Amino acid sequence: MTTLDHMHAELIGQIDAAATPDAVEAIRVAALGKSGSITALLKTLGAMSPDQRQSEGPRIHALREAVTTALTTRRAALEREALDARLAAETLDITLPAEPLTMGTIHPVSQVMDELAEIFADLGFAVATGPEIESDWYNFTALNIPETHPARAMHDTFYLAGENDARMVLRTHTSPVQIRAMQAAGGDKPVYVIAPGRTYRSDSDATHTPMFHQVEGLVIDKGITLGHLKWTLETFLKAYFERDDIVLRLRPSYFPFTEPSAEVDVGYTIQNGKRVIGGSDHWMEVLGSGMVHRKVIAAGGYDPDEWQGFAFGCGIDRLAMLKYGMDDLRAFFDGDIRWLRHYGFGVLDVPTLSGGVGA
Repeated sequence: MTTLDHMHAELIGQIDAAATPDAVEAIRVAALGKSGSITALLKTLGAMSPDQRQSEGPRIHALREAVTTALTTRRAALEREALDARLAAETLDITLPAEPLTMGTIHPVSQVMDELAEIFADLGFAVATGPEIESDWYNFTALNIPETHPARAMHDTFYLAGENDARMVLRTHTSPVQIRAMQAAGGDKPVYVIAPGRTYRSDSDATHTPMFHQVEGLVIDKGITLGHLKWTLETFLKAYFERDDIVLRLRPSYFPFTEPSAEVDVGYTIQNGKRVIGGSDHWMEVLGSGMVHRKVIAAGGYDPDEWQGFAFGCGIDRLAMLKYGMDDLRAFFDGDIRWLRHYGFGVLDVPTLSGGVGA
């Protein structure tokens, strides 16, 4: 047996006997590494005569290929055996009860928006939407807000650059949707809509954030009075808080887009040191409202001598805080998973009027 035949037999035997991938790697280094035995043979080719190189070169290269193939085959076999053993050890007993899954929750703001949609749908209102980046005309001018009004100040409103020198803003309220809803109705059909959505103002503390959520309500029809407004708000708040002892108080106020205007207070009592909506021991302001101003009706494309209406607006985040017991508005937007798990709603907690909006 020649030296090459002996080396071939010895290396193949070592490879077949290797019990671990690490052992296979050690054989590879000893044979094919920089100082390996086969590498040393390859280096001798340069000193051979042309005849020797022609006869020995193919045999040395054949040895290298054979050892390389054997190493690859043995490593794959060992890795396959290790995987089979691991799979056998990690079998899953499907007869065991499944562990409870950690599921996401519905944010309280999303839940309250669904509740509002359910309540007002039963009262005949549709949901209207509008862009969050509004023109100065829709956000202020069409709503009878004068140029000197404090709401237009830079420290209260986020202004954006617009095309053709148009002033654009991040809408400061959802009231621009009133104008868009009236325009979409064409000026000759009744309008009953609510407009929930995100709004933006330059403010931040425990009860204010730069981005928050509002819901706007609008009715445009013939023969509308302040009595219709009060009944609508009473019905809405009784359904939302799921109590029949809701008491409202309307106080005269001023909003540029309504005349007359009224702040709406809801009665509450103190129970175990906590504020509970219902009764009339104490009063708390919850929303603003009023009869739609003639100029706003005209801006929406309606004849104010023929059509009347009322509007109201309130903070969705504030409604959630009052109903579900949160005390800091900033936590709504912190993304704290502990807060979300505590105050969030299950995916099947869909509000219905038949089962109660809090069902």
